[in-house]
Amino acid sequence: MNTSEFEITFLGTCAHDFSPKLKAEYKDKFDNDARRASALLINDSLLIDSGLHILNSLSIIGKSLNEITDIFLTHLHIDHFYLPNIAEIAGSKQEALRVWVREDAEIECPKNVTLIRMKLFEKYDIGNGITIVGMPANHAPTVFPQHFIFEKHGKKFFYGCDGGWFLNQTFNYLKNTELELMVLDCTVGDYIGDFRMGEHNSIPMIRLMLPSLRTIKAINDHSRIILSHIAPSLHKTHAETVAIAKEFGAEIAFDGFKVTV
Repeated sequence: MNTSEFEITFLGTCAHDFSPKLKAEYKDKFDNDARRASALLINDSLLIDSGLHILNSLSIIGKSLNEITDIFLTHLHIDHFYLPNIAEIAGSKQEALRVWVREDAEIECPKNVTLIRMKLFEKYDIGNGITIVGMPANHAPTVFPQHFIFEKHGKKFFYGCDGGWFLNQTFNYLKNTELELMVLDCTVGDYIGDFRMGEHNSIPMIRLMLPSLRTIKAINDHSRIILSHIAPSLHKTHAETVAIAKEFGAEIAFDGFKVTV
């Protein structure tokens, strides 16, 4: 019997070009074309990233801050790491909030936070049967970027926002992982020539990457490919982008989108 180990909610799916609608008509609800800062909720208690909109997103889905046990930081840009929001989440709890960062990250530590510095490519036991591995990402090195693989009872998913292409060590680590789910950065739309290719993916780049990821068995014909970290100013509408991605077997995430692994 096929059972799921991860329940995932996309709390935000945007790059750093947020819609002005967030300050007005969509302040208290999700909308596919008014995306919030990229973040993920896993199994109701684990957060990937804690950027500018995380408190608003948690409020929309009715999640109490004190239910969050861990925050895993992909990097230290403000749309992924906003210290006052971490402090507010930590302040809502009796037990310490665990915050996971790359071991070399330069970060302040608010009250009631246990900071866990992750060595790259080392597997950590989070609890409840879940493990995590952090891998270096191709993004600004001054913000200590990393991608993640989460695993529970053999089910694995990859989260890779921000980052363009893959660094050599990370690509080699992905060999034979046969992920059930791969979430990829797709900041840039369906055109060629964008200057961001050294730190963000475009749709043409993803078209090239997916066959190679199948060749090394990072993914297979049953793997689910979801694109996130969408820059609305660089893409067509959500509906049009969904249609484009469907042509090469991928899905486009949106705020409030739920998946299981």
